[in-house]
Amino acid sequence: MNFHPTEEQEMLLAMARAFADGEIGPLAREIEEKGVIPPSLWRSLREHQFFALLIPEEFGGAAIGYVSYALVLEELARVSAAVAITVSVHNSVTAGPIQSFGNDAQRQKWLPLLAKEYLGAFALTEPGSGSDSAALTTRAERIGDCYVLNGTKTFVTNGKNADVFLVMARTSPVHKHRGISSFLVEKTSPGLRIGKEIDKMGLHGSDTVELVFENCHVPAENRLADEGYGFRVAMTSLDAGRIGVAAQALGIAQAALNAAVRYSRERVQFGKPISEFQAVQWMVADMKAEIEGARLLTLRAAWLKDQGLPHGPESSMAKLTASAAARHCADKAVQIHGGYGYTKEFAVERFYRDAKVTELYEGTSEIQRIVIANSVLHPKDGKGAA
Repeated sequence: MNFHPTEEQEMLLAMARAFADGEIGPLAREIEEKGVIPPSLWRSLREHQFFALLIPEEFGGAAIGYVSYALVLEELARVSAAVAITVSVHNSVTAGPIQSFGNDAQRQKWLPLLAKEYLGAFALTEPGSGSDSAALTTRAERIGDCYVLNGTKTFVTNGKNADVFLVMARTSPVHKHRGISSFLVEKTSPGLRIGKEIDKMGLHGSDTVELVFENCHVPAENRLADEGYGFRVAMTSLDAGRIGVAAQALGIAQAALNAAVRYSRERVQFGKPISEFQAVQWMVADMKAEIEGARLLTLRAAWLKDQGLPHGPESSMAKLTASAAARHCADKAVQIHGGYGYTKEFAVERFYRDAKVTELYEGTSEIQRIVIANSVLHPKDGKGAA
C-alpha cells in the first residue's frame, strides 16, 4: 500500500479542491440556511461527473476507484457535508450495488441514467427497524410479472430529489435475513409517494424523507439479485458506503481544524495570539493526530475495496474512528472559538451539528463496534487476535 497520491489522484484532488472552494464554498451558508442545494450547483455537480465517480466508463462514468473517491469526498465535505453525503449516497449505495449485483440488462439500463441524469437513494431503515435491519416489515408480494410493495421507509437521504430508490422489502414472512429482497423503484411508480420531510439537527442541505408504499407496483425485472438476497445486498453496500461516510467525517474534521488554527492565530488575549497558549496547542495537536489516524484507516479500507479484497471490518474501523474524530474536532474548534463558536457567525457551529450524524447513519458507532469485535472474536479465516 502506497499512501502517496498518484499523479492522477493529485489532479483529481486539485480539481475537487478547486470545485469545493470555488463553487460550493460561496453557497455553503445559503445551503445551510435554506436547506436546499441550489439548481445551479446540482447542474455543476452533474457536469463535473461527481454523480458518476464510481460508475464504469463503459456506462458513462468516471470509474476513479475508492481511494480517489475517498479523497474527493473529503474535499467536498470540508466545505459542505450536506453536498458530500448527497454525492456519497448516490455513488456508494445506489450505483454501487447495481454494478455489483445487477445483471447485464440492469447495468445497461440504470448506470448510464445514474451517471448522466438520475439521482439515486437507498431505502433500508423503517420506523420500527434501525440497527436491526433484518426486522424490516415492508412487504413485497409477487403477483404475475410484478411485485406489490406495502410499508414505510424513513431516513431516506436524497429521497425528495431521487429518481430511483434501492428498496429492501420482505418477500418471505418465514425467514428473517433470507426473507428480504432488493428492488429498484422509480419515483414515478404507481403507489409510491414521498412522505414527510424530516427536520434534522444538521446537514440541512441534504434532504431526508419518509417513503410510503401503498400497493406500489414494481416490475419483477427491477428486482436486484435473487429473491431472498436483499439483506446481503444491503450489508455489502453499507460496507462500501461506510468508506464514503468516513471520508465525509474526515472532511468535517479537517474543516474544524483549519478553522481552529486560523482563529487561534488571529484571536489575541492577554497580549498574544491564543495559538501561543499550551492549552490551545494541545487541542490542535489532538485534532491533527485523530485526523491523520482516521485518514490512514479510511485509505486502507478504500484500498482493500479497490483490490477486491474483504473490507467490512476495515470499513467499520474507518467509519468508527473518523466519525469520532469529526465530533471531537468540531467540539474542540468550538471551544477554541469560545463564545463566538456558539454563534452562527462562524462555521464551526455547523461543523459541530453536521459531525454528529456521521456516528449514526449507515450504521451507528455501536454497530461498527459489533462488526469489528466479531471480526476479532469470530474471524472467518479462523485467525483470531494474537
